[in-house]
Amino acid sequence: MATSLLKLISSFFILISIFISQAVAQSDGCQSESKNSCNNKSAALPLKLIAIASILVTSMIGVCLPLFSRSIPALAPDRNLFIIVKAFASGIILATGFMHVLPDSFDMLWSPCLKENPWHKFPFTGFVAMLSAIFTLMVDSIATSLYTKKNNTGVIPEIEVADMAADNTGEHFHGHHHGPKIGIEGSQLLRYRVVAMVLELGIVVHSVVIGLSMGASNNTCTIKPLVAALCFHQMFEGMGLGGCILQAEYKFLKKALMVFFFSVTTPFGIAIGIALSKTYKENSPTSLITVGLLNASSAGLLIYMALVDLLSADFMGPKLQGSIKLQIKSYVAVLLGAGGMSVMAKWA
Repeated sequence: MATSLLKLISSFFILISIFISQAVAQSDGCQSESKNSCNNKSAALPLKLIAIASILVTSMIGVCLPLFSRSIPALAPDRNLFIIVKAFASGIILATGFMHVLPDSFDMLWSPCLKENPWHKFPFTGFVAMLSAIFTLMVDSIATSLYTKKNNTGVIPEIEVADMAADNTGEHFHGHHHGPKIGIEGSQLLRYRVVAMVLELGIVVHSVVIGLSMGASNNTCTIKPLVAALCFHQMFEGMGLGGCILQAEYKFLKKALMVFFFSVTTPFGIAIGIALSKTYKENSPTSLITVGLLNASSAGLLIYMALVDLLSADFMGPKLQGSIKLQIKSYVAVLLGAGGMSVMAKWA
């Protein structure tokens, strides 16, 4: 699975490179509105380098925190605090889709720099986001089915093996009590693994696009608040992804690969933007269409994952259904996460 994930994300980077090269090759479209006193390339470059370092560090901290939570009993996956923190991070991912990625796509695909027909005649952003959500559902469902069939003997977490050894008081009890439970636990573990992989892909898409936009910009007035906003965003989005990786119980190599790709995608995008800052034009038609469509597809994926695979799966699960008090705390955490990320939309 680690090899397939590496190939999938590598293929994405190749596709992004092709799209960007096309955008650069056709960058003679709409002109920027006016010269701004904040546009200073020499002053913007140090800010971008600071952004690369700070976003890399905060991304690694965010995605790694849940992975080390087993050493802290209060943050173990079966504890209430873990559920609340995960709900907070899920709210951030949901707000990222609705408040950041989707509006950016609408702005780009409705830009006056694009032709009236067809871009102003049809809501391409909503259409692509809808198709992306449906496609994510298809991938989610088919991948779960394939993994389940491939592992039809069941995936037994280490904790389950320990429980079996402790509770095994007789052959009859073992055969009738643990058999169904192993199947349920194994199926749930496979589900966690599919969710972690699909969520990582969605985050990688919009992280590269965000980084590219920052790297290509020379507006110091927007870069400064954007650095702080992206650090906040990457840390808590990383916590949501890290929680999914932890629940998936991957081996060390797979965890390391997923942590690496999440941590480097935004800095990678910024580096590409810096390299192309002379030729990349944000307002060129090809750039607007390419980045706008990528944002729309990313928004559909993130919104689906946040609502269906993260929030709905937890709130409809036995742990939250068994405690109204925990549900209320988790709802407050979701609202705080979504609200905080929505406020960040003022700067990012």
